Amino acid sequence: MGKRLSSKREPKQNPYLQKLLILIYLGLTLFLSMADKTILRAEALTFPSRNWGFSFGNSKNFMGVRFNFRDKNVEKIYGINITLWKPYRENKAAEVTGLSLGILPGAAELKGLNIGFLGTGALRNAVGLNFGLLGAGSGQNLYGFNFGGIGVGAGENAVGLNLGGLGCGAGKSLKGINLGGLGVGAGDNLIGLNIGGLGAGAGKNVSGINAGLAGVGAGKNLNGLTLAGLGAGAGENITGLVIGGLGVGAGKEIKGLVIAGLGAGAGEKIQGIVIAGVGAGAPKIEGILLTGIGAGGEKLKGFFLTAGEIKLIKGGHLSGASVASFNYLQGSFTGVSIGLVNYAWKLEKGFQLGVINIIRCNPRGLKILPIFNTAWQTSSR
Repeated sequence: MGKRLSSKREPKQNPYLQKLLILIYLGLTLFLSMADKTILRAEALTFPSRNWGFSFGNSKNFMGVRFNFRDKNVEKIYGINITLWKPYRENKAAEVTGLSLGILPGAAELKGLNIGFLGTGALRNAVGLNFGLLGAGSGQNLYGFNFGGIGVGAGENAVGLNLGGLGCGAGKSLKGINLGGLGVGAGDNLIGLNIGGLGAGAGKNVSGINAGLAGVGAGKNLNGLTLAGLGAGAGENITGLVIGGLGVGAGKEIKGLVIAGLGAGAGEKIQGIVIAGVGAGAPKIEGILLTGIGAGGEKLKGFFLTAGEIKLIKGGHLSGASVASFNYLQGSFTGVSIGLVNYAWKLEKGFQLGVINIIRCNPRGLKILPIFNTAWQTSSR
């Protein structure tokens, strides 16, 4: 019994198992040592090649499928690049071509399909399809189909289809189809189909089809079809078809068809057709003006119709037809004046039709006439 018990307490050891355990221990130690050096050196585990295939870690130049937590000092990547977080600041020269996927994928240059669950960003340029749940942007240029749940923005130019949940913007030019839930804007030029929930504008020129619930504005020129819920304006010129819920105004000239709920005005000249609920005016007007209350200027040429007053300022000239309750022409006049009261300093050629017709330059007895008046002499007073 004693011998049997003692034999059970001291089992025979297997020398092969001991050697296997030692080899596993040495292998794990070597692996952890190499992994630690890889992490410290910011290297990667790649196979079957150092430069192509599959990569796990911060490989700097690679082609294939690459996985990394956060890029740093990367140079050129081709293929599928999957990262968990935004790059380090030291990633200023990275170029990624292909599919960039992650929470906040980014590089100096992004080319291809770039999808970020929060956003995508390029230090310089992003080209292709750039999609960010919150936003998509670039430090310089953004080209292609660019979508941001909150916004899309480029430090210089954004070209293509740009959709921003709240807004789209570019430091220089925004070109293409530009849609922003609240607004669309560019530091220089806004060109294409530009629609902002509240407004659209640019520091220089706005051209194309432009719409804003509140307004549309340009620092210099506004060209094309413009629809503004409240108003549209330009620092210099407006050209095309412009509709403003309240008003339309330009610092220099308006050319085209303008429809304004209240009024339209230009600092120098209006040329075309203007329809305004209240009034319209400019120093020079050529075309057709239809207003509810009044219109006026210094040099008027065309057809003018209002329920209120047509006013020609002192020393001015009107050539054409003026129809109003009160035609108040403090200058010379050539054409036809029709109204309840017609007043002119001098009628060069034409006539007045109205209840009271006044021509100051006429001889005594012919200055004020009912129904009809004309220039009975050509000499001025």
